[in-house]
Parts: sequence; structure tokens; C-alpha cells
Amino acid sequence: MKISIWLRGLLLGLAWPALTGAAGELLWGPMLGYRAHREVFLSLEVKDAQNVTLEYWLAGQPGTRRSLTQDHPPVNPAGGQIVQFRPGMLEMGAEYEYALRIDGEPVTAGAPMKFKTTTLWEWRTPPPDFSFLVGSCLYINEPRYDRPGEGYGKTRRTLELAAETGADFMVWLGDNWYYREVDYSSVSGLWHRAQHDRSIPEIQKLLGVMHHYAIWDDHDYGPNDPNWSFEFKEETLNIFKHYWGNPTYGERDNPGVYTKWYWGDAAFFLMDDYFYRDDAQLNQDTTDKRMWGHRQLEWLKQSLLQAKEQKHYTFKFIGNGTQVLQTVVSGSGHQDYQREREELLQFIIDNKITGVVFLTGDVHHSGIYRRQLGADGPWVYEITSSPLAAGSWKVENSPKSRDPLVLPETLVGDQNFVQVRVSGEGADRVLIVTCTDKQGVQRFEHTIKATDLGYVPPRRARAN
Repeated sequence: MKISIWLRGLLLGLAWPALTGAAGELLWGPMLGYRAHREVFLSLEVKDAQNVTLEYWLAGQPGTRRSLTQDHPPVNPAGGQIVQFRPGMLEMGAEYEYALRIDGEPVTAGAPMKFKTTTLWEWRTPPPDFSFLVGSCLYINEPRYDRPGEGYGKTRRTLELAAETGADFMVWLGDNWYYREVDYSSVSGLWHRAQHDRSIPEIQKLLGVMHHYAIWDDHDYGPNDPNWSFEFKEETLNIFKHYWGNPTYGERDNPGVYTKWYWGDAAFFLMDDYFYRDDAQLNQDTTDKRMWGHRQLEWLKQSLLQAKEQKHYTFKFIGNGTQVLQTVVSGSGHQDYQREREELLQFIIDNKITGVVFLTGDVHHSGIYRRQLGADGPWVYEITSSPLAAGSWKVENSPKSRDPLVLPETLVGDQNFVQVRVSGEGADRVLIVTCTDKQGVQRFEHTIKATDLGYVPPRRARAN
């Protein structure tokens, strides 16, 4: 009997941390997702946690404190627990402070814990100035799973530099992590890759100091240059929804990562270039070969018309994982899906959609492309930003540097990111596009005038 009592005490002692609810650990975050007038999105991933609490209040007014708690967050196949908060009914145009607790223990974040809601400027004031970042191709080495030889991932310094820009938000244009062969053969492998790459220390401040929106390209959808037949695409879509904070994902009867939102006088439409993609090897002259698919393209057309009707939107940014305007055959860009591209551009001409700028990644170099719509029509531009950390493409002596649509002085073949500043009033509204490399050196600056994009300032009118 005495031995039995002693063993019971020993076992209780060993189990004490679990019985007393030892605090779980933070794997990454917090990350700010979408922002609206009266709501924001915030997420983080924890491990071995019983509950996570978010407290938030108007800056400098602790008496306005409110809280949200999630108990027993579900465990994903990589062993983590992703927690998403959407505090709502917030004050418009206000700054908030917040705090997080995991099992009652306060979280120390890599960035100031605060956020702002959207200001209601429409029909009241000129549009606000703002800036955002664009980037793609974030390869993070993990030697035991990488291919032999030198690691494809290079510097992560670009992430730290991006966090210091003061931008309002970042648009991630795909290849935001790179699935390896060992990853995309199983569900648990897919979850591991997203968790591993999101947990690196260099990205933590960036996640917290600005809001984030994202689409995927081939490497965070599945294997290299796949098509719509990828067997785990529903699972990679599920993972994407957990790791990003877009306002929407596709449509109820047409899933995908495509989404839209508005910031100041800019409308953003992000496209899904893989969930419905036909294989690049198909002959586009004899088949109805598609990258986006009929339904998604119709969604984009209707969204552009709606933005035109609302009259507030000087600029219409269309984001896509792979390039749209470039004319060098790449095996992944819209040059290999020309029917779909020309259908969209003709729609823009026919419906007098102005202010169109494409945002793209994928090709491991940055640059600006432009194409005039008709002999006397407006220009459409394409801003390509790549890579953040993956291996880069060398500009010298490449046929891509001779693309007739590219502005040669903007080609950058090194790890980098691009910042777009939106400023000015009325006909003087402009985009100032800059590229910063891994050493913090500005590689180019280019100004795009709203009037070059066909923009004509509307007359003010009362709402119907």
C-alpha cells in the first residue's frame, strides 16, 4: 500500500504542468490581415494552448477595453493552433491598442500592438495618401528537405527592411512559401511548410506593423507549374485561408483565393491563377485554354464595372501570381493564355475602365511594363515584384530584358521588394513606384500619372 501511494504521488507530480494548465507557446504573430471601417482581422499560431484572449481599446482610453477569447483552439496537422480574431463594431478612423494572452500569460510581440480602422472620407474629403508594398517568392531554406547543393533561399534581410518602410499594407503576390516534394505528397507535409516558413524571426515585425493581403502562385498552391488537377488543392486552399487574412476567398460556388478590397481611392482585385488553370502545354490556338477560368474572369469584369460606377476609385489594381502583359513566352504567364488576356483588355477598352495597373510576381526579377490600349487609348501598366528571398534572375543578356513592353531602367535581378506611394489630388494623383534591394539601396523610382491611365476626375455628386 505504501508503494502504491508513493507511485501515485510521483505520477501526479509528473502530470502537474498539464493539470495546472501551463501556458502554451507562440509560434508566430500576431499578424494584421484586412482592415475595414469598423472591423479588422488579427491572427497568430500557438502550440499546446488551452485558450487565447485578445483585449483591445481605443488608444489612450483603457476604459473602452473589450475582449475576445477562443477556448481550446483546434490542432492542425503540423501540431499548431491557428487563432483568428475579427473584432467588430469599432470606431471609424480610430487607432486601437491591443494585448494578447495565451493561457493567461501576456504575449510579447515583435511589433507595437496597435491597429487603425479605415477613415470614412468618401463624399467628404479628397482621397487620403497611402502606400503599400508588393512582393513574391519567399523561399526559406530547410536543408534536410531541400534539393542537394546550395540552398535556393538567399537573404531574409528584405523582410526586415520592408518592416521599416512605414507602408500601410503589403500585397503578397504568390510563392509566399515553397512546397517541396516532401511537402506536397501529404496533408501534414503541406501544413508543415506553411508553419515552418511563417515562424522565422525575420518576418515577425513585418506581420505586425502593417496589414497583409495575399494570393498564391504555383509553389504555395502545389508543385512547380501545376494545373487544376492537383490532388491536394482543396487542402492547400484550406491552409491558405488559415495563414492569411483576406476579407473573402473566392465565391461560395466557385472556391479559390481570389478576393477584392478598397483602400483610399484604389480598388484591389486579386486573382487566383492556379485553382482553375489549364496546363500550359495545351495549344492555345486550338483549345479554349484558360488561366482564371470563365467564372472568375466574369467576376473580375463585374467588379471592375462596379468600381467604375462607384466613382471613388482612381486606380484599379489587378493582382496575379504570374505576369500578364509580358510578351516573352514563359510557360506560366498570360502570354501562354492570350485569349483570356485579350478578352480582358478588350473589355477594359469597350467599357472605358481607367486607372488599370497589374501587380504580379513569380519571375525572380522586378520591373515595370506598359501597354497602350489602342492607337490613342490610355496605358495599362504592370508592376512586377520578385523575389523577396528566393534565387534571382540575372538581367544581363537575357531575352526577357528585350521585351518591348518593359521599361529597361526598372529591371532588377536581385532580392528586393517594391513600394507604391499614392498621392496628389484630382488630375495630379500619381503612383510613385520604388524598388529597394536586399542592401537597402533604391534601385529605381518611376512615377505613373493617373491621367496616363485615362483617369478624368469626376464631378462631385450626392448619393442617390
